[in-house]
Amino acid sequence: MDIHQKELLHLLGAGTSPFHVVAEGKRQLADAGFAELDPADTWPLRPGGKYYLSYYGSTLVAFTIGANPAAGLRLAAAHTDFPCLRVKPSPEIVAKRYGKLNVEVYGGMIQRSWLDRPLSLAGKVVVRGKDPFSPKTILTDAQKPLCIIPELAVHMGRGSDAEPFNSQKELLPLMTMTGEAIDEVYFLPYLAGLCRSKPEAILSYELSLYPVEKGRIFGLHNEFLGSPRLDNLTSVAACLRSIIRTKADGLRLALLFDNEEVGSTTKQGAASQVVPDLLRRIYAVLGFTEEEYTRQCARAFLLSVDVAHAYHPNYPEKNDLTNFPVLGGGVVLKTAASQTYAGDAEAVAVIKSLAEAHDIPCQIFVNRSDMRGGSTLGSLLSARLPVRTMDIGAPLLSMHSAYETMGAGDQKHLNNLVTAFLA
Repeated sequence: MDIHQKELLHLLGAGTSPFHVVAEGKRQLADAGFAELDPADTWPLRPGGKYYLSYYGSTLVAFTIGANPAAGLRLAAAHTDFPCLRVKPSPEIVAKRYGKLNVEVYGGMIQRSWLDRPLSLAGKVVVRGKDPFSPKTILTDAQKPLCIIPELAVHMGRGSDAEPFNSQKELLPLMTMTGEAIDEVYFLPYLAGLCRSKPEAILSYELSLYPVEKGRIFGLHNEFLGSPRLDNLTSVAACLRSIIRTKADGLRLALLFDNEEVGSTTKQGAASQVVPDLLRRIYAVLGFTEEEYTRQCARAFLLSVDVAHAYHPNYPEKNDLTNFPVLGGGVVLKTAASQTYAGDAEAVAVIKSLAEAHDIPCQIFVNRSDMRGGSTLGSLLSARLPVRTMDIGAPLLSMHSAYETMGAGDQKHLNNLVTAFLA
């Protein structure tokens, strides 16, 4: 196992919610000498400085200011969220002594993949603080199998595998067994114990269920790496590693956004004003005029880093006729005439040339012309910050499943390309 795989597996284990992804990112950045900034404070920025800040606990931005900040602007972006089940308020549902949780689907998850898997619980809990406008936030992770969503036995005739689930009825996790001697309000007391708080002190929470399986390397020659949350912690790992190692003269940023899986149009999403406002602020503090800021953006480049669909050996008809990346084949450059993936011919040429210069294998992905395919935050972010953009990522099988698979060597290729880009 190489260092790239070890770092990824560590992040996959620590990042059980977007809040935990950000907490782990902050730890890595602080250990590397980055100084934390508060968006509400005045910033004493200087050339040679390294900084990070978070927005609402689930979006993280890190940046370095080189000796010559006018030497160029490059940005690498990824997202901290992933499809999952989110716990609703007042979630207890009791039926014939079975204690279930009321949940809602977050993102476009492959629902069947979440059945019959032990699930745990992670996220943030907000309790009373010193005044109504100063509540206290507690990160929590049960770190144990806690729930399961049992499938209906084949003998009872669920029907076609393609039959959709009723997410309000058939995706409710089983958490406990109740009875006459057991209080039917079981979730809040458990959560209070997990947070070392009192049930009456808990005001709200943002909690997700997650598969407890650990990431691992497997295959006849250890050629695969499988785990929950490869989408998109592969990219988060690459962005963090690269921003920590850059020694560039200009301005370099790693942008890790929440809410990509639900459209990015939130206060902490890529479609918000976070990045344009942040860049204006950085350049203003460094003494640049508005015109000089605009000129920097005109020469800038954004790398949107998210996973890509690999050729599926059991469904060859789902792939484009001539562009089909495979696991282990290197970084994927994603293109789409619809611009659901950001990029143009010059952007492709730049990244191809960069990969060739550093001996990094790369591939091209294009959707079949009769299939819609997915999208990334690259197009949304570049529409608000009009800079040249290219979508790239590691190729993946079973994207949005509870357990996804990538080529074990592709994380190294992705890390090396993002590092070369931010250098």
